[in-house]
Parts: sequence; C-alpha cells; structure tokens
Amino acid sequence: MLPIVLGSRSLWPVPFNYDRTVHFSDTDAAGVVFFANYLTICHEAYEESLSASGIDLKTFFADNGVIVPVAKSEADYRRPLSCGDKLRVSVQPAMLSDDSYEIRFEITRLGTPGKTAARIRTEHVCIDSGTRARRALPESLSAWVRAG
Repeated sequence: MLPIVLGSRSLWPVPFNYDRTVHFSDTDAAGVVFFANYLTICHEAYEESLSASGIDLKTFFADNGVIVPVAKSEADYRRPLSCGDKLRVSVQPAMLSDDSYEIRFEITRLGTPGKTAARIRTEHVCIDSGTRARRALPESLSAWVRAG
C-alpha cells in the first residue's frame, strides 16, 4: 500500500485497517465485549490511523488551543465478541463541515467466514479550548479526513 503524499508528509490510504485481539479486560461478566468497549476499540483504531498518516499523537492530544471532542456516537451491535477473537477495524473518515467530521468504523470478527460484529459512527467537532467556539479543523487533520 502506497501512502498519499501531502507536502513532506504522507497519508495512508483509507479506509485504514487496524487488527486487534479481544482481551479479557474488554469483556463483561457474561464473557462478551462490554458495549462501551466497542467505542474504546474504535478509538484505538482512530489513533492508529492518525499516527499512520503522520500526525503526532502527543501533539494532537495536547492542548494547543484546539480540541476535537466526540459530539455524537451511535452503534449497531450485530454479534457478540469474546476474549481471544481476532478483529479488524476499518476506519473511514468523512468531512461534514469545515469544523466537523464523522468516522465510520466497521468491526469484523476475523475467521472463516469473517463476520461483521458492529458498525460504529462518531461525529467530531473542532473547538477552541478556551472559548469552546467552533474552529476550522487544523490542516493536518483536515487532510487526514479528506484522504478518506
């Protein structure tokens, strides 16, 4: 897979895929992934996608006057996941406006055949960390979203 070049940086083509194994700590008393942990797994994939595109996570998550919180999330849980299951999470961002974007995640339990376990969607909005007023996305993040 060849990266997309943006100036001196490269952006990996999307959808980005993140492979992961379900850990015991992801599960609940019934032995399946706790519903909120699907969002945690998706956020891991989001972070890996940003990092693979050349965005420095330490800088991204530091307070540089701009923050990008999740404003909305929705999930369609299609089948349970258990400890030891191998997963692939696809990450597909799309611009909603100059200050917001969505990410569509699909979690697939790998195996023969692979089965979709969940579809998750998050909306993110860029705001000024002091005033909480909306601001345009920083260029590096905007490029990441547009590459999707």
